[in-house]
Order: sequence, then structure tokens, then C-alpha cells
Amino acid sequence: MLRLPDIGGSRRNYALHNMGLLTHADGGLGCGPPDRFAVADFVLNGAAILRFLSEEGKWKAVRPVHGNPSLPRPMEMNQETVAFGGRLWWVDLTLGAVSVDPFADRPEIRFVELPSGSVLPAPARVDEADPCKVEERGLLIMEVTNRRRIGVSEGRLRYAEVTPGGPFLLSSYALDDDEGTGWKLEHQVALRRALADGGYSAQAAPQIAVLDPVDANIIYLKVGKDVVVVDMHNGNVIG
Repeated sequence: MLRLPDIGGSRRNYALHNMGLLTHADGGLGCGPPDRFAVADFVLNGAAILRFLSEEGKWKAVRPVHGNPSLPRPMEMNQETVAFGGRLWWVDLTLGAVSVDPFADRPEIRFVELPSGSVLPAPARVDEADPCKVEERGLLIMEVTNRRRIGVSEGRLRYAEVTPGGPFLLSSYALDDDEGTGWKLEHQVALRRALADGGYSAQAAPQIAVLDPVDANIIYLKVGKDVVVVDMHNGNVIG
């Protein structure tokens, strides 16, 4: 086990929890076991990338290059950071994802918006001194993020979401290329009917637990206290 140095020489707990880990093998060619790694965070809405490179052995804040399109608004990261395509991806499930190559001298920030119709208005700001308002806002964001997820499956970055009512429509998308220019809809399944056919009754929208990393047709859902496996290609429950 390797313990990284304290950030800024301080033993205080780091307040943010959006760190991502990316490894390189054979000088970045991708062959053989990893021989270097980077740990990084997207801070101050992209004003800096805080990173630790194994070959440097210390934390450093680097100024990134902002690519196109630019961020339409400040992002609130509400999912674990994803490693894909030689980049780290930070996710705001109400807006989209930003990515950088943490090994680059001047990391370029790339932004990809969620599919059309999935972008939500920015959550309203609340008085941080009012714990009830803070809790209410947190619950509203959690209700959205429980029904959405970005992950990697079959070597592509993918996004899935469940609508909050009606048929509980589960949609799955794939990023059309590593540059992140758009999403392609792959499958849609009406979960209320599929779950009923499988012997499950969903009163509230199912939560997305995880995207299967090796089979893009498989999505794991949480329905009440049960974990249910849905085959997106055939539109049915298989476990």
C-alpha cells in the first residue's frame, strides 16, 4: 500500500472527494503493467487541476487549457470520477462531464453535455446556515443522481438514466467518440412493465446501481431492497 503525501503539508482532511486515479503503461503506449500513475482533482470549477504524479512525488496545482465547448455553468460533481480513454472524467449528473489528461503539461479541459433533454436547471442555491434547506437541497440532488450514472462498459463511455415517473423509462447511451462530441441512444426499456413481468413491483423509480463493465446490454438496478439485472437488448429482467 502506498500513502500519498499530505496536500500542502497539512494533515487536515481534504474537503473535496472527487479525486481520480489514472495509470499509464509502457510510457503511455498501453502495453504491459502500469509503470506510472496520476491522482488528480478538478478544483475551483476548472481554474486548476490538483494532481500528484508518481514520477514527481509531490502535489502540484497546474493551470489547465479550456477547450471547446466551454462550461455553461459551475459544475457540482455528484458521482465518482471515471477513468477512460487516457483521461479522468468528473461528472455532474444534472449537466454533463469534464475530462482532462492528468499527465499533460497543460491539461486541456473537454466538456461533454448530457444527451438532449437530460440537462436539468442548476440546483437552486440555499442559505448554508439553514440546515433544513441544505438537507432538502441535498435530497433533491440525490433523487436525481440515484436515477443516473456514467460509466465504462465494453470499452466505451456510457450514460444511463431512469425517468422519475410513468413507465420508468430506462435509456442507455454511448459516447460517439473519445473526443466527446455527443451521445448515441442505444436502448430504451419501459421498466414498470419489464419489472412486473419479472415479478417485481416498483412504486418509486428504480435506482441505477452499476453499469456492467464487460456487457453494455446489462444494467444493475436497485428496486426497493432488491438488486435487479436488466437486459437492455431484450428488454427484460434476467436476474
